Amino acid sequence: MADQNEQAAENQEQELQPLTIHGQYIKDLSFEVPNSPGIYGRMMQEQPDVNVNVDVDAQKLTDTQFEVIVKIRADCKTKEDVAFICELAYGGIFEINVPQEHLEPMLLIECPRMLFPFARHIIANTTRDGSFPPMMLNPVDFAGMYRQRIEALAAEQEAAGETKQ
Repeated sequence: MADQNEQAAENQEQELQPLTIHGQYIKDLSFEVPNSPGIYGRMMQEQPDVNVNVDVDAQKLTDTQFEVIVKIRADCKTKEDVAFICELAYGGIFEINVPQEHLEPMLLIECPRMLFPFARHIIANTTRDGSFPPMMLNPVDFAGMYRQRIEALAAEQEAAGETKQ
């Protein structure tokens, strides 16, 4: 009887977990060095310009399961040429049990924050394996990105409302 009560308590505890990661994976990875081999010599002579873009996408799989993708694109250029282009889509499958009003922040802030260190590691290894210094990405403020997304959506809706009048 005690075993049944313990098992029931464990099952209830598992059901109440707000966030569970079921898996992480590389959905897409691309690394290009379009101007090799000459770019390696030019990289020694001049400071490259690096541009990094990060985005997040989420898709519903079931009522409580979601796929969250962190997309990273890094371009490295010299004054004249592209040194490399690295693109990564790193995904995770998450089970989320939170009230509806907390779902979007969970998907666009918490889940990407959990995935980012792994994506950062992949970018660093990929650039290093491409014979460049490892690109160590700075931490990303996913909460700030979420706020910007909400503000942009509100501004878009406001502009759409003004054009109707």
